Amino acid sequence: MLDSTKRFSSRVDDYAQYRPRYPREVIERLRDECGLTAESPVADIGSGTGFLSELFLRNGNPVYAVEPNPEMREAGEKLLAGFPGFRSIDGRAEATGLPACSVDFVITGQAFHWFDVERSRSEFIRILRPGGTAMIVWNEREIGTTPFLEAYEDLLRRHVPDYTRLNFSEIYEVSVADFFGEKGFRSGIFRNRQEFDLEGAKGRLLSSSYTPEEGHPNHIPMLEALKEAFYTHQSDGRVTFLYTTRMYYGPLQQRIRHRPSKLPDS
Repeated sequence: MLDSTKRFSSRVDDYAQYRPRYPREVIERLRDECGLTAESPVADIGSGTGFLSELFLRNGNPVYAVEPNPEMREAGEKLLAGFPGFRSIDGRAEATGLPACSVDFVITGQAFHWFDVERSRSEFIRILRPGGTAMIVWNEREIGTTPFLEAYEDLLRRHVPDYTRLNFSEIYEVSVADFFGEKGFRSGIFRNRQEFDLEGAKGRLLSSSYTPEEGHPNHIPMLEALKEAFYTHQSDGRVTFLYTTRMYYGPLQQRIRHRPSKLPDS
């Protein structure tokens, strides 16, 4: 199996250009409930091309962006070079390279499902200051909520062999509950969206780690199915991707005694 830290090496350009960003409500929730200020140092773990780091840098925070994939890290450095509070670090969730008790917030986005939960939470506890907060957030594509998204889901199931084997929602739910432990966590749900022309929809499709790349026998049929779905459901030359942004946040404890059976709705 491909090392998870290398899964996006050949998809960096599409990822940086076509993946959804994170809504401002994430910052507002941490400010209102967890004491986030512009001075709070933040560690973004698995920072990738820098979307989540950018949200906090625009808030004024110093951000340590920790990313093991060199191609993704370089893209993040290019995007965020203009922010004086940005620091890029070659590290991973289980070994960030940051000093102990060095940050007030440890945050992570879409990369969370690739982490070793036990080892990463121990590392997060180590680098968090007393009273610090951990936060996990991701954008979950809404399935079947519009005719285009129904067609998009269908083409993934027909042309992407790995798609049905990777139930990220289930992975997230089990991992988040284990990660925070018996003290639990708070959560937020926000809405997010993207609009694309055909080229953008293609880039969005190819940004996913599981979609067949050029040379795979399913690559061309998959793109033809996307083109058909686009022209069938486009409006004024564009289609819309809808997302639910799910956010989980709270303190971390040293030991996990049991795992909650399911996540709360909000």
